[in-house]
Amino acid sequence: MSSLTYDLTLAGLSIGGAAALTGIGLIVTYRATGVLNFAHGAIAMVCAYLLRQFTVEWGWPLALGASVTLLLVAPAIGMALERLVFRPSALLGGDPAQTLVASIGVFVLLVGGAALVWGTGARADAPTLVSADPWGQLAVAVALAAGVGAVTRWTRFGTELRAVVDDRPLAVLGGIDADRVAAAGWAFGSFTAGLTGVLLAPYVRLDPYGLPLLVIEVMAVAVAARMRSLPVAIVVALGIGVTQSQLTRLHPTGWAEPLLQAVGANLFVVALLVAALVLPGIGTRDALPRPAAVRVPTPSGAWAVAVVLFLLPLGFAGSDLRTSVQVPALGVVLLSLVVVTGRGGQISLGQAAYAGLGALFTALLAAGRFPGLPRLPELAALAVAVLLVAPLGVLTGWPAIERHGLALAVATFAVGVGVSRFVFAQPYAVSGLSLDRPAGFGGDRAYYVLELVLLAAALLAAHTLRRGRTGRALAAMRDHEAGASAAGVRVPELKLTAFVAGAALAALGGGMLGMGLRAFDATQYDPVRSLLWFAAVVVLGADSVLGALVAAALLVGLDAGARGGVAAALIGLLAVLVGRFPEGPYEALRTAVSRLRLRPRASLTPLGVRVRRHLRTAGAGRPRALGAPAAAGAVATTGPGREPGHRPGLTPAGTGRRTAPRPSPAAPAGTDGGTGPHPEPSPADAGREAGPRPEPAARGASTDRSGTKRRTVAGSEPVRRTVAGAARRAGADTRPLVTRRLRVAYGGFTALDGATLDVPPGRITAVVGPNGAGKSTLFHCLAGTLRPSGGQVLLGGRDITRLAAHARTRLGIARTFQQLAVFPSLTVAENVLVGAEQGRTTDPGAAERALRLLGLDGPVRSLPAAGLPTGTLRRVELARALAGNPRVLLLDEPAAGLDTGEVAALARVLRALAADGMALLVVEHDLDLVADLAHTVHVMAAGRIVASGPADRVLDPGPGG
Repeated sequence: MSSLTYDLTLAGLSIGGAAALTGIGLIVTYRATGVLNFAHGAIAMVCAYLLRQFTVEWGWPLALGASVTLLLVAPAIGMALERLVFRPSALLGGDPAQTLVASIGVFVLLVGGAALVWGTGARADAPTLVSADPWGQLAVAVALAAGVGAVTRWTRFGTELRAVVDDRPLAVLGGIDADRVAAAGWAFGSFTAGLTGVLLAPYVRLDPYGLPLLVIEVMAVAVAARMRSLPVAIVVALGIGVTQSQLTRLHPTGWAEPLLQAVGANLFVVALLVAALVLPGIGTRDALPRPAAVRVPTPSGAWAVAVVLFLLPLGFAGSDLRTSVQVPALGVVLLSLVVVTGRGGQISLGQAAYAGLGALFTALLAAGRFPGLPRLPELAALAVAVLLVAPLGVLTGWPAIERHGLALAVATFAVGVGVSRFVFAQPYAVSGLSLDRPAGFGGDRAYYVLELVLLAAALLAAHTLRRGRTGRALAAMRDHEAGASAAGVRVPELKLTAFVAGAALAALGGGMLGMGLRAFDATQYDPVRSLLWFAAVVVLGADSVLGALVAAALLVGLDAGARGGVAAALIGLLAVLVGRFPEGPYEALRTAVSRLRLRPRASLTPLGVRVRRHLRTAGAGRPRALGAPAAAGAVATTGPGREPGHRPGLTPAGTGRRTAPRPSPAAPAGTDGGTGPHPEPSPADAGREAGPRPEPAARGASTDRSGTKRRTVAGSEPVRRTVAGAARRAGADTRPLVTRRLRVAYGGFTALDGATLDVPPGRITAVVGPNGAGKSTLFHCLAGTLRPSGGQVLLGGRDITRLAAHARTRLGIARTFQQLAVFPSLTVAENVLVGAEQGRTTDPGAAERALRLLGLDGPVRSLPAAGLPTGTLRRVELARALAGNPRVLLLDEPAAGLDTGEVAALARVLRALAADGMALLVVEHDLDLVADLAHTVHVMAAGRIVASGPADRVLDPGPGG
């Protein structure tokens, strides 16, 4: 027995050594470039094939073949990938979306290329570089880890490597050659991938699909080490390898036998599931591109062409439509990715698992083998299978609630691999299964017609999820998740909805595919298919249902009409170009085509006609005022010794810190920063250009707290009455928002230390202080995006400390963001409508009132938010917050990016809101604005409120003030 234990331990050390090499390569690449290299397994497979080609096919000596493969080819692959694929993405900011899609594209490209060159059959004659004795592989892994650790910790290159990963642009400014560091990291990572491949090839199946997937499965050791610690990765790899070998001694009996055997043979998959779903995730940034611009509309004739092409097989093909019947089925599967990825903005690398479960459940139900259910006709079995698989979407939807970016990618991929290994690959689940077509649809032509009907139903479902309230909420979540939550969108529930709907569509398509092939084929639903499908949908338009249909036709047609691997190679080639075309090659092509079209001649709006007429008649001197439309919202400060628009610098009492006065822009107040000598219409004016021109507003004088007279626009009262009417309809509330002894600590650093303040209704409360004082932390605690470690947040006496952001919004707490949180793929009106639909009260007129209040009710309302000026977007964000009829409005740096005229207009609106009884909290660095607005000012320093009181007492005027 001791001899058996020793032998199994040696075998486990051999397996663990190879897994440790994979972990080392993944960690080094990630630490050098920030890229989770999904192509690691594909590089290992290509190197294994090359070594076999050199030694077996061409007769080279093993030493020469191994040297060329590992010391020349493998590093060259890594350096080429860094230079041609990943460097363009890094220069654009290192968007994790682009690097993720690009790495998956490299995986797909290499797998497809290997299938084209060497075929899809398995090879059993790979040369053995290191004997089966585990000590050699273990020594290689330990030596590599020790070398990498020493270089990282004690050399200048290691310091540069860490700097490049933390902040590439800042490292470049510091004189570090980031390209050299990244290239070295990729070269070493590819070397370890190649070494893993040539070590594993003699002992596993060498084919374009099996070896890459096996290497990716052992990604668990790197994920368990949080992509940081090499010693942890080695220990985890060796521990799993030895445990998996020892489990082979177990021979259970009874119902648990097949399950335990599956676990024993796939312990690395179990570790991947645990590491991805239970341990803290890796990466914090989003992994899908957020639309920076509105997608080019699909030409109207494209759908007509698509319909004709899908109907062609019925009229011109022969009786055998075995290939054609796969296209609509795969189209439905890819539509599930459009729903999850394109609509919901969530990554899913496990959709093949749901498609396979749909086919499997359909076969089991039709055969009467599903536990607890009788035998069903095929069409009924398909419908029931969809209903059974849909709730399983929670398997990937649940991790999406807390995970983003690379962590979500790993989690969804782990679920897909787990289903493949523990369900599809097990005889107890799939042995003896057959699947027939529904009665009356046995022929290829009749079944193709049925598929077209089901495809139309799936298209209708996907279209429904794009329109209406749910569609706007999904788009908001995709564009800016925090902003959607702040608008009241129930983000966790919506994510689950997207994944459940995606699972249902994938199950429908998988069942259709199985019935079309008349069998359950597990290879049609392996995890590699998930990567291929994801890359195809993203490249051809993640938010385009037509793109999904085009992808289905390409994937099926290319592989059917040529040698296997053509489709994968093409999709992979397009995916690796994502760094050069951030919106994807397909979107870049559509944009280029749209620019080549002849555009109608631009015409002036009525306001533009008036401006042109005025400029022509004004003469060579400075033009006279254009009246209310050109000057609406401008508030200038005048007084002895002051220029219009100038406010003195102020110092918060107790901080010893001074802020400079806001410089006056070159453009006149009310413009968007233009520098010409003539005033131009502001965004607010553009929003009113279609309506009747108002009379010039009379101006009156008022006195601020310091006794200085100020000139104000006399249009404040109508605006004030508009807001007041909305507040009365929403129901005024006199209870304050308060905090009691809030405390937030990060490790040994205390960000908030007993912060207590009140935000009373009808008052503007401001929080000021230097950077790092704790203002943002306090703001996030109030907004619900950060949970304090101590203290309470109360709204009208109710404890809301543990409530999420969207729940607080529905109680009446609205917020804006320092960094704009608009939804660029939605129009201005749709942005505001999201707030009205998801806020405290559902009021159909709230959106229109907010649009009118902020001057957004003209033609600008129909414009996409993408590309609008900062001042307009600030008003859009504020209008969205007000559309939910809030009790409390939290404003985080509301004047950021605004010119003097826009700041004045903002101040006028905020005063009116406070006069209507709303509670306002402003976190702002511009102390001039705070002095003009705030009734009460709280000064923070080192996480504490060190001074509170009226603005004129807390804020001391600077010199000359």
